[in-house]
Amino acid sequence: MGSTSSRTTTRPTTTGTRKAGLLVGYARVSTDEQDLTAQREGLQALGVAAERIYVDHGLTGANRDRPGLREALAACRAGDTLVVTKLDRLARSLPDARDLADELTRRQVRLNLGGLVYDPTDPVGRLLFNVLAMVAEFEADLIRGRTREGMAIARAKGRLRGKPPKLSRRQEDHLVALHRAGQHTTAELAELFGVARATVYRAVDRAERRALAATSTGTGKG
Repeated sequence: MGSTSSRTTTRPTTTGTRKAGLLVGYARVSTDEQDLTAQREGLQALGVAAERIYVDHGLTGANRDRPGLREALAACRAGDTLVVTKLDRLARSLPDARDLADELTRRQVRLNLGGLVYDPTDPVGRLLFNVLAMVAEFEADLIRGRTREGMAIARAKGRLRGKPPKLSRRQEDHLVALHRAGQHTTAELAELFGVARATVYRAVDRAERRALAATSTGTGKG
């Protein structure tokens, strides 16, 4: 339901008078190698305008703090509908799915799951929603389990080396300095350093956490 990357965020533009009852789309893929085309096409088939689709590229559904999701939720107003092709694009755990559905209900925003509008007042609708959320959570657990197993086997065979960082520490420091200067957008920095926008977000986040840790340590010493 939106556009961003962190691994990638694309911010839709809005012009003119806002119409009531807008459809706001959100799409997500977990890795940089995956493609969003099928989800974009699915959302457009459900009536979502291309400029109102927000995305997160390279972020798992287990991570609630997603730039694209934040923008999609912020774009919704009372009477609007948030549209996803599948519930697992929105959340990968039952608690998160419920929290997001409750938040939308409080704000009088409807939730469309691949063409099926979730009705929180319908017992059957709530049951179906919970079943879909549980399936998404189960699939996420299976994926994590297979990943851990594969890494353990690779490590035992001496094949696990880990990916080299996309940016050296010096490059990352330079990127963060440019970001703090406020003269470049995230997209411009990503293009300048030849990385995904998600890499920019993570670099800035790491720098902020290091600064916070340094500040906390300094305070403790004082």
